[in-house]
Amino acid sequence: MGIFKIKGGIPLKGEIQPQGAKNESLQVLCAVLLTSEKLRIKNIPEIEDIKCLIKILKDLGVLVKKNGIGDYTFQAKNINIEYLNTKKFREYGKSIRGSIMIAGPLLARFGKVCIPIPGGDRIGRRSLDAHLKGLKSLGSNIHYDNECQYFDLRVHKKNLNGKYILMEEASITGTANIIMAATLAKGKTTIYNAACEPYIQQLCKLLNKMGAKIKGIGSNLINIIGVKELGGCKKHTILPDMVEIGSWIGLAAITCSEIKIKNVSWKNLGIVPNIFHKMGIKLEKDKDNIYIPSQESYQIKKSLNNAILTISDAPWPGLTPDLLSILTVVATQAKGSVLIHQKMFESRLFFVDKLIEMGAQIILCDPHRATVIGLNHKSPLRGSLLNSPDIRAGISLLIAALSAKGTSIIQNIEQIDRGYENIDERLRFLGADILRTT
Repeated sequence: MGIFKIKGGIPLKGEIQPQGAKNESLQVLCAVLLTSEKLRIKNIPEIEDIKCLIKILKDLGVLVKKNGIGDYTFQAKNINIEYLNTKKFREYGKSIRGSIMIAGPLLARFGKVCIPIPGGDRIGRRSLDAHLKGLKSLGSNIHYDNECQYFDLRVHKKNLNGKYILMEEASITGTANIIMAATLAKGKTTIYNAACEPYIQQLCKLLNKMGAKIKGIGSNLINIIGVKELGGCKKHTILPDMVEIGSWIGLAAITCSEIKIKNVSWKNLGIVPNIFHKMGIKLEKDKDNIYIPSQESYQIKKSLNNAILTISDAPWPGLTPDLLSILTVVATQAKGSVLIHQKMFESRLFFVDKLIEMGAQIILCDPHRATVIGLNHKSPLRGSLLNSPDIRAGISLLIAALSAKGTSIIQNIEQIDRGYENIDERLRFLGADILRTT
């Protein structure tokens, strides 16, 4: 098991290039299964979750060629669908949440697929209903094997058939799965209450390049006319990761650092910059870069009626839930108080007990809400022995350790590596005192 040893309290300075978006990459990599032709995808992050999915694709029979850092060509010409029945696949499939998104493409192209209950972060219950109900609406029969804990999906007729689908929740991965399946379904599919994040928009744009007929991109009402087959794509470039961008902004603020984040794709950040403005953090738009100047203090703004500021997650264009852990840490050294309301996942705020041990003033109201009383850098966090429970809590504890007085040890850093590329090397480039060891 790897650990990070961190000496905190050191202001950082320099420029950083954000990695490619993890969530978009997971969707786009699954889309390569829709065609036998080649797809070239650039700016893929070199992180553990992506490496695991690429391993699954290779074992399925996908030809994978690495052209350079983050630059791959895929060709799903000879797929061994029986690999899905192996113990090896079930082990890999259970290790990442994104594995569920191979279901739609394989079902549409081959008429059958076996999927284990996917793993990923332990942040509370994460229903698969959006996926399964959507694929069932398109014509799939679904059987669940309770003993082996996997789903068997089959199309008994020749093709999936387009349907009107009203999603009960705007699930991002559920929307991606249904869209990919519908591209090869017979007739028209309408998806209402679809997720419309920039990464879903990117997936739709890629599929249209491949010959799909998708309209309504960017809205929650998607219309898809099925086609007989899809072709390849000479180049698709993954967007920068908005959650990693938010992580760098939060890190700069709490450590009083001066950082420039380059090529952030401002138009795809939504309300993320505005949320940090509400926290009192200065950030400037410099062409397509974000410049965060060093500031000794940042004051949380109150609501218009002078009430305590509440920050909560919501489907796009609302705030992504992946940033709430980071905002919680940033708030510990702000001037003022804030209520963090994590609506989507019931276990994501439990990591705050570690922040409390470090000296933060936080009241965990219930599994979904925490009130943070900022210390305004008057009482810095203390170095501590920490354990990374999931990707976002892990990076949040790393940010806390970098701001803390003294030395911290973070265990189970494999969780951080699942979502952040070479994070210790990039931090050292900015001047951080961080050592990776075992």
